[in-house]
Amino acid sequence: MNTHRAGQIPRAENTTHSAKGKIMATKEITGENFQETVGKEGIVLLDFWAEWCGPCKRFGPIFEATSEEHPEVTFGKVDTEANQELAAALQIQSIPTIMMFRDGVLLAREAGMLPKEALNDLISQAEQLDMDEVRKQVEEQMKQAEAQQEG
Repeated sequence: MNTHRAGQIPRAENTTHSAKGKIMATKEITGENFQETVGKEGIVLLDFWAEWCGPCKRFGPIFEATSEEHPEVTFGKVDTEANQELAAALQIQSIPTIMMFRDGVLLAREAGMLPKEALNDLISQAEQLDMDEVRKQVEEQMKQAEAQQEG
């Protein structure tokens, strides 16, 4: 049972501990847990990275620090070397790449190292969206795409 002090925001249920015992607010994402993670309610921010990638190593602490400021958001990291099929299926062509989902809908995809302010801005924009309206727009786009294929 989760109990929280009044006024305290609960941490995301997917926190892990580093080797030093520090709570980390990111979750390792693989082909096995990708759909379950991005399909759930709420905002999910994914960082596609690789161990050999210099910009990824510089971006990692920015991503981690942002995750600690937003416990209401699920932050996940996808190692593109260990999850090559997933990275290929999502057409990840450069790293780092950020993908943001809300309630299972892809809202943003950004290649390159983003500053902390840009991550915070993406989260703010996602929080302000009317997801019913977003789903209507996605449905309309799908209908138009189907009509073009038939025509």
